Amino acid sequence: MSDLLRIEDLSVTYATQEGPVPAVRGVTLGVDRGEVLGIAGESGCGKSTLASTILRLQPASATVDGRVLMDGEDVVTMRWGDLRTLRWAGASIVFQGALHSLNAVRRVGQQIAEPIRLHEPGVGDAEVDRRVGELLEQVGLPAARAKAYPHQLSGGQRQRVMIAMALACRPDLVIADEPTTALDVMVQAQVLDVLTTLVREAGLGMIFISHDLAVLAEVSDRIAVMYAGRVVEQGPANLVFTDPLHPYAAALGASFPRVGDPAARYAPAGLAGDPPDLRSLPAGCSFAPRCPRAVDACTAAEPVLELKRPTRAAACIRVGES
Repeated sequence: MSDLLRIEDLSVTYATQEGPVPAVRGVTLGVDRGEVLGIAGESGCGKSTLASTILRLQPASATVDGRVLMDGEDVVTMRWGDLRTLRWAGASIVFQGALHSLNAVRRVGQQIAEPIRLHEPGVGDAEVDRRVGELLEQVGLPAARAKAYPHQLSGGQRQRVMIAMALACRPDLVIADEPTTALDVMVQAQVLDVLTTLVREAGLGMIFISHDLAVLAEVSDRIAVMYAGRVVEQGPANLVFTDPLHPYAAALGASFPRVGDPAARYAPAGLAGDPPDLRSLPAGCSFAPRCPRAVDACTAAEPVLELKRPTRAAACIRVGES
């Protein structure tokens, strides 16, 4: 398993008036320094819940089982003082939608400086300002933009500010929760280039969350595909994208048309139905009601995520059949 982050048999259940909602179910994953782990899946599959639980940001209604080990320390049982030290300084998160994450009435430089002042109170004002300028330049913005308010920046620039803020305390792990959603293609490419360059040059570990397998294949070393709170496939990014083992991973990849492929343009592949209600999961494989390859045996028991090929794991009893 990985040295930087190890997630072991993690389950997160929300208490609601309609009953318990198992948002994450028995997930085991790991990330090393200098590695990007991509997490894919539709809305409601548990990606963001998994991300927030790594930093213990889940609401009070959540019950957490399993372990989240950062450098060997369990975040789930960590004391509050140690948890405050971990956030920003050990691991940080880039949320989806920078305009809603940034304070609209404070200059972006002040917001980037805040975690530095909180975690390194001995650093003087001049040094803080210098580091803020360096962080902005590191993500491709001029240092002078520190004086701007969020509404004065474009969507891509605001997202870069969020990345700069996440890097302010030099963390070992960065969690990027759909950081390119709602950005145009050119700006998306620029943000992805910034993130991958940072991982390569600074030796960070990164978890990159997206519903777009093509984006994940471009930036990730490994991809874990989630469905109904579970990991249903995991393996090297290029193989999960080009040669998926699980029918859901295949459907997820096929839902995006390929440039230059007339068949994909005029007859894009889709997946019928919706993800299951987590409060009343179907018997056996949760994907069986939507799966084009489902057989009676699929509803007998929930398949285990296991190695099907070297470096490739899938939770499907039909992998390997012709």
